[in-house]
Amino acid sequence: MSYGLLLDIDGVMVTSWQALPGAADAVAELARRAIPRMFLTNTTSRSRAEIAEALADCGFDVAPREILTAAKPTADYLGSHYPGKTVWVLNQGPIGEDMTQVNLVDDPARAEVIVLGGAGAVFTHEALSTVFERMVSGIPVVAMHRSMTWSTARGLAIDTGVYLEGLEKASGRRIKAIGKPSPVGFRTASELMDLDPAQVVMVGDDMHNDILGAQAAALVGVLVRTGKFREDALRQLQRDEFGPVPDHIIDSLADLPDLLTRLYR
Repeated sequence: MSYGLLLDIDGVMVTSWQALPGAADAVAELARRAIPRMFLTNTTSRSRAEIAEALADCGFDVAPREILTAAKPTADYLGSHYPGKTVWVLNQGPIGEDMTQVNLVDDPARAEVIVLGGAGAVFTHEALSTVFERMVSGIPVVAMHRSMTWSTARGLAIDTGVYLEGLEKASGRRIKAIGKPSPVGFRTASELMDLDPAQVVMVGDDMHNDILGAQAAALVGVLVRTGKFREDALRQLQRDEFGPVPDHIIDSLADLPDLLTRLYR
């Protein structure tokens, strides 16, 4: 059976841009098998070229063209839904080349659309109050993703999704999120591999963004017990007999080659 791989990066391959044990060897082994692959990440603080360079420093051989960040489908969404509109982006880190075709402005007062990227120190009370003020005045707000947390060497940190829920509740308006767990990224990556979503295996550490999002888009979901993985969250999901569960669970990316050997002999 023909199949492809869709790999999350942070928490699966690396944490704080340090390779997780056995991850580089596993990716190299899967490359030797010539399995079609893409790397799908909600990371918004680095461009695809910068991510590829950082991964190379960790021992991974990944080309920029194989990486799909949340910024790329967000830019495509803005181009199709708000063509030519001025856009103000609140994001931790530089925007990168994926947003170069967007009509960006530095002043939120001039923005016709607001985009929220990855959370960090720039998500100040003043900045978020500005987003709220513009939002209630009718300016559409788009988020690159709805991730609640991200994994660091010091532990979990809150991410953009935490702020989205507060903004939505306070304003009474919904924020469109483009990255995981939205089906947009999963389907785009499948198309780039020229595969049907049902032929693609998604490997991630986030139960909701990576696994349940992938399964909702018809992909196979493989959960790793690294990064954002929480055993109590898995047990809670498994206690809900009517709820979806990961198709497969492995301890780390190092175990993926053996799993795929068993599944696709």
